Amino acid sequence: MNAPMEGILAVWKPKGFTSHDVVAKVRRILKIKRIGHTGTLDPQVTGVLPLCIGRATRLVEYIQELPKTYEATLKIGVATDTEDAGGREIARVDQVELGREQVERVIASFVGAISQVPPMYSAVKVDGKRLYELAREGREVERKARKVTIYKIDILSMALDRAFPEIRFSVQCSKGTYIRTLCVDIGKALGYPAVMSELVRTSTGSIDPEQCLTLEQIEALQMEGALEARLIPAERALAHMPSVMLDESQTRKALLGQKLKYNLDDANLSTIHPNQLFTAYSPDSQFVGIFQWDKDSLELQPVKVFS
Repeated sequence: MNAPMEGILAVWKPKGFTSHDVVAKVRRILKIKRIGHTGTLDPQVTGVLPLCIGRATRLVEYIQELPKTYEATLKIGVATDTEDAGGREIARVDQVELGREQVERVIASFVGAISQVPPMYSAVKVDGKRLYELAREGREVERKARKVTIYKIDILSMALDRAFPEIRFSVQCSKGTYIRTLCVDIGKALGYPAVMSELVRTSTGSIDPEQCLTLEQIEALQMEGALEARLIPAERALAHMPSVMLDESQTRKALLGQKLKYNLDDANLSTIHPNQLFTAYSPDSQFVGIFQWDKDSLELQPVKVFS
């Protein structure tokens, strides 16, 4: 009997599909129920959407926390109720005057920890109801600002001589960042209404477009019996975590879900913080699981074990 399929399937999400639509489509192709996505993309957004297959679904929460990179197009001089091009227009100006240095300075000011108010057309819950449900009822409610981090912004192109100037940029950000709202806030800082006219996710952690497959490619490879070879090993998405090598005795205990005495000095780790998570590997380099360091007991405690 063949082992169940498991790993990360990097999908290039097409326009017009929700993230749940993609999961449902891949479930039908693979005939596997245990599939989870690692970060919602709006229907009109394309790009990198990693799916966790089989036991890899146990790692969704860790992959969701990884930084993500997007390429966005910001249109200045018009605004919509959804903050993107698909919404109802709510503001427009007759003339926009911007200089390159002004744009560069304002955009650079958004790098670092910032506050964002989630858009009304979002899945955030307020009093048990999704904001987009309230928005569709014509209601607007107060939303609490959230802290997010913009790690990096690079301006890719500027077309400032248009009636409605467009600025294309790449941004690396933390989980929970709304690029639509970032575009609107940049517009406000420039003194104009603004909207996000296009968005592509170009990476989730280390997973990039080169590793992605379209839905059509996934279906063809599955029919050929060649899809499993294209799955990314689940632990590769956890490369941001420090790792430890276990000996045979420790590996046996780890696979039983037992705590491990471990001398972290031997791991050559320069910085270890309390409750640090580690990936653990057996002597033959097989992924054993995720363990948490307990500085009081000087033990590695099991969090997720892969037998």
